[in-house]
Amino acid sequence: MSILLSDKYEAREAEVNARFEQLRANEEELNRIFAKIYNMEGEVPIEVEDKYVSVARIFDTAEEIPESYKGNKYVRTKRDEITSLISYAVGCMFGRYSLEVDGLVLADQGATVADYLAKMPDPAHVTFMPDGDNVLPITDDEYFDDDIVRYFIDFVRTVYGEETLEQNLSFIAEALGGKGTSREVIRTYFLKDFFKDHCQTYKKRPIYWLFDSGKKGGFRALVYMHRYRPDLLALIRTGYIHPQQERYRNRLTWIADQIEVSDSRDRARLAKEQKRISDQAAELVSYEEKVHHLADQMIEIDLDDGVKVNYAKFQDVLAKIK
Repeated sequence: MSILLSDKYEAREAEVNARFEQLRANEEELNRIFAKIYNMEGEVPIEVEDKYVSVARIFDTAEEIPESYKGNKYVRTKRDEITSLISYAVGCMFGRYSLEVDGLVLADQGATVADYLAKMPDPAHVTFMPDGDNVLPITDDEYFDDDIVRYFIDFVRTVYGEETLEQNLSFIAEALGGKGTSREVIRTYFLKDFFKDHCQTYKKRPIYWLFDSGKKGGFRALVYMHRYRPDLLALIRTGYIHPQQERYRNRLTWIADQIEVSDSRDRARLAKEQKRISDQAAELVSYEEKVHHLADQMIEIDLDDGVKVNYAKFQDVLAKIK
């Protein structure tokens, strides 16, 4: 299997835009019919303005959107299509969706991978397995086996094939915008923009929660609200925060040793990295204490209470919803 995401996007764009023009044509034809019925031909407008057509229309970039479309809430860009794909991929990582079956899969409180497998047509041969512990770390490098960028790349490889992987990652990165390699651009998106886009899509009621240590980026991880269990914070603390703290300590030790034997140019670069990691490590010390405090409480949630009520229970360790 070898599929180019650019080809899929072009087909999607053509289909969506043809639907847009068809709806416009249908509405204009209805206008003509009613104008004739009520003897108002030439007195009422027949043409439907771009901004009033109520289905999606895709443009490659925001700059290409004509003024006539301003105010149409259904207008989308290539970036919107790609971020929707990323959101779906994250849903597959958590088991909310599956490549095997249509619709929602895991949407019950406390759902597990075992529940996911029970809903698969062939549990022994699942195309793309969700994350086992419901924690997807988002760090500035690939530290964990279930690193969200590595997981996303596995998703792209699984769906579109190994042969076109690099071309597809480049297409995704180009749509997202930014500097660096395709993997760096994708990582930056997860670090800075994914949760913001998710909150916007879900009208400030996110179902994927972002554990966030603060502005220094010492630690971030996504969890799926519906798979929350009372021991989740303890798992985040011991399985992710503590290993991350150890990595920071080891890296700072290595940098200190390198500074002693480096020339002035390398020392300046290493000193800058040392400051950044020291700040992240310090931030994570404070954050670990907050997570520890909540983990000891083994907090229960009830999905029927809604996102707002449940999210507030963990507001000291979760990213602010904006």
